[in-house]
Amino acid sequence: MDFTTAAIVCVAGMLFLMLMGMPVIYALGFTALFVAYFTYGASSLDKIGWTTFSTLYNINWTPLPLFILIACLIAETKIGEDIYGAARNWLSRVPGGLIVTSIWGEAAMAAAIGTSTACILAVGKVAEPEFKRYGYDKGLAMGGLCCGGVLGPLIPPSAGMIIYGVLSETSIGHLFMAGMVPGVILACMLAAVAIIICWRNPKLGPPVGTVSWKKRFSSLKRVWPIVVVMLSILGTIYMGIASPTEAAGVGCVVVLIIGVTVFRLRWQGLKRALKETAIINGMILFMMIGAWLFSYVIGTSGVVKTITGFVTTSDLSPWLVIIAINILLLVLGCFIDAITIMLLTVPIFVPIILALGFNPIWFGVLYVVNMQIGLITPPMGLELFLMRTAFDIPVDKLLRGVLPFLVALFIFLALLIAVPQISLWLPGMMRGG
Repeated sequence: MDFTTAAIVCVAGMLFLMLMGMPVIYALGFTALFVAYFTYGASSLDKIGWTTFSTLYNINWTPLPLFILIACLIAETKIGEDIYGAARNWLSRVPGGLIVTSIWGEAAMAAAIGTSTACILAVGKVAEPEFKRYGYDKGLAMGGLCCGGVLGPLIPPSAGMIIYGVLSETSIGHLFMAGMVPGVILACMLAAVAIIICWRNPKLGPPVGTVSWKKRFSSLKRVWPIVVVMLSILGTIYMGIASPTEAAGVGCVVVLIIGVTVFRLRWQGLKRALKETAIINGMILFMMIGAWLFSYVIGTSGVVKTITGFVTTSDLSPWLVIIAINILLLVLGCFIDAITIMLLTVPIFVPIILALGFNPIWFGVLYVVNMQIGLITPPMGLELFLMRTAFDIPVDKLLRGVLPFLVALFIFLALLIAVPQISLWLPGMMRGG
């Protein structure tokens, strides 16, 4: 078959297998392997094998498994509980204080974990009993927790930023710094939504009571571990002392020392963390192989060059193209997981935005935020189903709670598009950057 037909068959085959219930990893890989063999012959198998090896051997991927190890080690400690407890004490008199606590707790955990799912589960397992204890509306509280998960891949270190950086050949260190200011702004916006709603209707999220100043300051003594981890990772990258890979290694050592000496992390906990890290990384690597095979077939058809040429030679406004890409990512997020979306679309979108003159660092932040919003966009957002399963909440009740926070997320997305310097200011201040 010719190259164009091969690309069409590859896409159609993948969608068919996914609709039949096959996992995305296998739907991508099997379809691409089948089409490549019948299009290019047996030589395609040799090319696929060598290119897959060289892709996975790329040292730029090294930070990814290290940051996942950091997340798994932190999950074996009580760092999340200590952060939540301190934030709850300081926000005790604020309407909707526990929701705000959860959002800011996710922001703090994001600075060490870097994925939305891990942030939601780490904070949610501590927050859910508190919501029930103080009579919070479960839909609103879990809606805020779900939307706060966007902070996971936005605030560095971020697995999404690493994948985007490698695929687009963009500096991962600059991408990490680009997410800092937007992450703080988004945390404030989501917190403001919770405060305003609960101020107008205190029954949805009443203040938890008065906490003495002595207890507030005392609770800060327990948050120093996360501060040390953040400084060891982000501080070294910002100052130009370490690359993202080196900073990830330093972070692993720091978390391990803190876990053993402060939280009594022992062999059983370490074994669980290592096993979980291996499983997650294995899944990601298999997904990368399947997505690369798929991209190989699509790329050789010339589709990317055709699309890029059409966009750059047409009279379409560059900003209209950005909006179209955002809408497409929101739709894809309803059906496909975040990593697969990135592996499939970054090689297509980045050449387009570079041809239009946009900054790839700014687009990286925009891309990661948009992709995560897609994962919580009704009616089929994947993280909505995660919340329903993990916290036993009806989807209709969760949707009502998510909607006001979702409005804030769309406003934030528009702000990132309108003011690129929000993302680009801090990377421009980096030493050596």
